[in-house]
Amino acid sequence: MDVGIVGYGAYVPKYRIKSEVIAKVWGEDPVRISEGLGIKEKAVADYDEDSVTMAIEAGKNAFSNSSVGPKEIGAVFFGSESHPYAVKSSASIVAEALDITPELVAADMEFACRAGTAGMVAVYGMVKGGIIEAGVAIGSDTAQGRPADALEYSAASGGGFYIIGKKDPIAVIKATYSVTTDTPDFWRREGIHYPSHGGRFTGEPAYFKHVLMAAKGILEKTGYDIKDFDHVILHQPNAKFPKAAAKKLGVTPEQLQYGLLVPIIGNTYSGATLVGLANVLDHAKEGDLILQVSFGSGAGSDAFIYEVKDPRPPKRPLSWYLERKEYLDYATYLKKRRKIIK
Repeated sequence: MDVGIVGYGAYVPKYRIKSEVIAKVWGEDPVRISEGLGIKEKAVADYDEDSVTMAIEAGKNAFSNSSVGPKEIGAVFFGSESHPYAVKSSASIVAEALDITPELVAADMEFACRAGTAGMVAVYGMVKGGIIEAGVAIGSDTAQGRPADALEYSAASGGGFYIIGKKDPIAVIKATYSVTTDTPDFWRREGIHYPSHGGRFTGEPAYFKHVLMAAKGILEKTGYDIKDFDHVILHQPNAKFPKAAAKKLGVTPEQLQYGLLVPIIGNTYSGATLVGLANVLDHAKEGDLILQVSFGSGAGSDAFIYEVKDPRPPKRPLSWYLERKEYLDYATYLKKRRKIIK
C-alpha cells in the first residue's frame, strides 16, 4: 500500500504586526524594509501561546479530516527551535492532549527550520518499513528576533501537523531526498535568548546551496521535470529567497501561488513549509503533483514529491486563520512576545 499524508492541519495565531510598524520604531524606511524582505506583516503568538499549544490546535484540525484515530498513532516527532522546555518533552505533551498516549515512541527534534520535515522523513520511514501503522510529524515555532535586528521583521509564529500512514491517503509520498552539510549560517547557544546569523552568508552558501541541491536531487532521482508540478513549496525565511530559488529552478509564480505565505504571516521556521503545504492541499485537485523543499540552518534540506489522491481539507482550513486578524502596536507586540515583562 502507498504511504502518504492521511491527515493534516495547521495553526496561525490571530495577532499580526505590520513591517512598517516595526520599521518606524527603529527609524528605518518602511517601504525599503517591506519591499526588500517581501514581508508585509507577520503572525504573532499571544502571551499564553507557545509551540506546543499551536501544535495541539493544528493536531485537532488534522484528525478532523483523517480516517486514522489517535490510538492508531505509533510515533510523534515534534520539530521546533522554540520548545517551551529545555528539559521536558514537547511531543509527549501534544500526544497526551490529543489522546495518543501511551503506546507510542515520541521525540523532540531540532534542526532549525528543517526540524518539522526531518520528522516527516522519520515517520515516513517507520510507516514504510512496517514498524508503525501511522505516525505524526509536527513543525511548530514561536520564533524570536532581537529588537532592531533584521529577524524581527520575519520571525513569526505558526505550525503544521501531519499524520502519515496508509489508510485513505490524501496525498501519496512519491519520493524523498535529503542533503546535509556543516554550514554555520545561523545559531543560538544554550541560555542565549536571541539567535545570531551570518547576514549575507545565510544566502548563497546556506539557503540556496541546499534548497537547490535538494530540489535538483529529487528531480534527478525520480525523473520528473519541474514543469510537471502543479504546486511548489520552498522554505521561506523571507519572500526574496524562495522567489530567487524558484527562478533558478524554472518554477513559475503560478506554481508558488498557494505555498508562499511569508508575505502575510512571516517565517514560521519549522512550520514554514508545513503551513505552506497545508494551504496547497486545501486548494489541490486529484492528480496534482506537489514539490516541497525545506531548509534548516546548520545546514540541510528535505525534499518531497506528493501526488494528490483524495483532496479533503480539514474542517478548519488554513484560510480561516489567514483571514482572522487583529493588528498590534509595537509595545503590545513586545509584551505578547515577552520581550518586556513587569
